Amino acid sequence: MAPMFKLCLPALLLAVAASVQAEDKVVNLYSWADYVAPETLQRFEQETGIHVRYDTFDAPEVLETKLLTGGSGYDVVVPSSSVLARGLAAGALKAIPHEGLKGYANLDPDLLEKMAAVDPGNKYGVPYTWGTLGLGMNVDEVRKRLPDVPLNSLDLLFKPEYASKLKDCGIAVIDSPQEVIGLALHYLGKDPYSTDKNDLDAAQTLLHQLQPSVVYVASGRQINDLANGSLCLALTYNGDASMAADQARKANKPYEIAYRIPKEGTIVWQDNLAIPKDAPHPEAARQFIEFMLRPESVAALTNTLFFATANQAATPLVDEAVRTDPDIYPPADVRDRLYADRSMSLKDMRQRTRLWTTFRSRQQ
Repeated sequence: MAPMFKLCLPALLLAVAASVQAEDKVVNLYSWADYVAPETLQRFEQETGIHVRYDTFDAPEVLETKLLTGGSGYDVVVPSSSVLARGLAAGALKAIPHEGLKGYANLDPDLLEKMAAVDPGNKYGVPYTWGTLGLGMNVDEVRKRLPDVPLNSLDLLFKPEYASKLKDCGIAVIDSPQEVIGLALHYLGKDPYSTDKNDLDAAQTLLHQLQPSVVYVASGRQINDLANGSLCLALTYNGDASMAADQARKANKPYEIAYRIPKEGTIVWQDNLAIPKDAPHPEAARQFIEFMLRPESVAALTNTLFFATANQAATPLVDEAVRTDPDIYPPADVRDRLYADRSMSLKDMRQRTRLWTTFRSRQQ
């Protein structure tokens, strides 16, 4: 039996090695739904032979929990800047050296600079998409009620005399305490990340004044509700409002849905590609990130979801109507009024969560 075993052993080892190799030809992606165009995934798999297992989350907190707990089994994740910062603080991320990373030079220097505030040296995050929090609206319905008020002003929300006139056609606010409270503080001329009690009290008063005119506080619902005419104003992300506008156009709705960046300025959010520290396939993860740095890999996403890409070289490949829309790709003077997403301590976030709970508890 021994000689036969010796003869069989090399073949057995080869079979095991082949099995392991086949098993390793995979990259486990954890991201928002539809955040990579299907044709892009197909091209990556055909070119590299690496299969993409794509799982999705519907809230950044879900990703953050998996990232900070560890052992998620994911190779590439897509955190916001603030989630990235907390992942860094917890030592949950693997560095992505720029040296030899093909396509890195395509990235927008301004976005890299904003990212450096939470990721010094841009060592752990690769900017992917970006956008703003602002005003999605049914232009016709807002104009009927407020014919002379600028559509690109947060006054529509935060001045009770305006918001009360929009109550009958529906106002919705995204369920994102840090971003909305930060925007309220910014509107008041204060630091969006202030922890000063007087500043937070002022923001709470502003939100309290808005409360009676708000039909709901939620995420995700605004797209369909704007598109079908159930809302006339939503504080939401630019891509969500643009998708609502696209739906309304395709359904031949008799009204215009639009998005406006507030003239007072707002937060510029950014989603990034990152690799968990315990990623099981770090080399495949790097290959995937390199592939997503190709201009053609991200242009298709922008054309579908209307979120600007951080890849400057991709901009010429984006549909002209999208890349020339100043509320998706804002000009320099508008970008100067945008402030970056930033991480806050758990203590400070809890302080805002309590304020937010009071605000949203009175909503449907």
